[in-house]
Amino acid sequence: MSTPRIAIIGLGYVGLPLAVAVARHVPTVGFDIAKGRIAELHDGHDRTGEVEPANLRASTIRLSHEPKDIAGCDVYIVTVPTPVDLENRPDLTPVLKACASVGKAMAKGAVVVFESTVYPGVTEDICGPELEKHSGLTCGVDFFLGYSPERINPGDREHTVDRITKVIAGQTPEVTELLARVYGGVTTGGVFRAASIKAAEAAKVIENAQRDINIAFINEITMIFHRLGISVYDVLEASATKWNFLNFKPGLVGGHCIGVDPFYLAQCALNNGHNPEIILSGRRINDGMGPWIAARIAEQLGAKSRVLVLGLTFKENVPDLRNSKVIDVIRGLKQRGHTVDVHDPFADPAEALHEYDETLMPSLDRAGGYDCLVAAVPHDAYANFTSENFSELVRPSGLVADLKGLWRGVELPEGMRLWRL
Repeated sequence: MSTPRIAIIGLGYVGLPLAVAVARHVPTVGFDIAKGRIAELHDGHDRTGEVEPANLRASTIRLSHEPKDIAGCDVYIVTVPTPVDLENRPDLTPVLKACASVGKAMAKGAVVVFESTVYPGVTEDICGPELEKHSGLTCGVDFFLGYSPERINPGDREHTVDRITKVIAGQTPEVTELLARVYGGVTTGGVFRAASIKAAEAAKVIENAQRDINIAFINEITMIFHRLGISVYDVLEASATKWNFLNFKPGLVGGHCIGVDPFYLAQCALNNGHNPEIILSGRRINDGMGPWIAARIAEQLGAKSRVLVLGLTFKENVPDLRNSKVIDVIRGLKQRGHTVDVHDPFADPAEALHEYDETLMPSLDRAGGYDCLVAAVPHDAYANFTSENFSELVRPSGLVADLKGLWRGVELPEGMRLWRL
């Protein structure tokens, strides 16, 4: 297989950048079941902001929502989401649907690679049989499996798919070497051959679980230091002077990875008879951070107040609203009788309304007179606020709640109160 024809299944935050990168080297089909998404990409617009319009228009990638266009490819790379359900149990529905599409399209000799975050065993024990069911082929004989975990960090322009180290694992040594050629041609970061597909799956799922647990520790000490009247940012600033201190920050842990992946690892543990105490404890702390913050702000406000929340996306300078925990702060304030307006220069208003029933303010031009201003997401647009901005938005004796240490060192107008973690 000198020049494999590749199909990327799912063109979201992970799939599209990968597809554009792969298409620079080999013939590539980018497939997504969302017809509207394909239409936008044909027009050179990526709503995720991960691929620049010029790079998208210049790409040789073939974009399609038609299953017939992925028939007979040599390598299929599945990059669909792996969410959790309402009870935080892994929901493999998107992966199983992708298996159905690929199974119906592939021919003998195909290699199917999964990048979606799963727990160890999903690729071989669940996806393999599902592909067999829809293809009529035998796994390990007529087609083969691989795994290469995605490492996309939305909004990160440094650790892009063409620069990071790609972990790879194949069902056979030959498949592993094929993946080494495919991914090695895409990234300057090189490839790492994992010991097995299960090892590669496990490596991915612990990466985000590790971050989740570390942030949970910081969130818990934030709650402790609040009772002592100490800002955790002052503590972290001092602790960071030690050479081996892990400088994690407190906050709202949402998004499609850190807020979800630990549940996949926890489910794997439970399936194998182990109670994952630390993993689930970290999740409980982080999932409780939004309501805790809402309660602390409400204590500062007392009477029913007008509140302006700045930011709704799950992290700064990206349009990604998936699993944003800012909504927990908003709902917590509303439940206590406060009126809450929300502004975010990156979020899509239609998506905010659909996902969270929140109507975003179109701008801050005529906003003012709020009893409280909450910096929930540290977008660059908010980082440059001056004393004049605070005076325009907040009444003279109002409260500024800085959740991310965004305005440390900024002098507020006289009489205005500051509360920070």
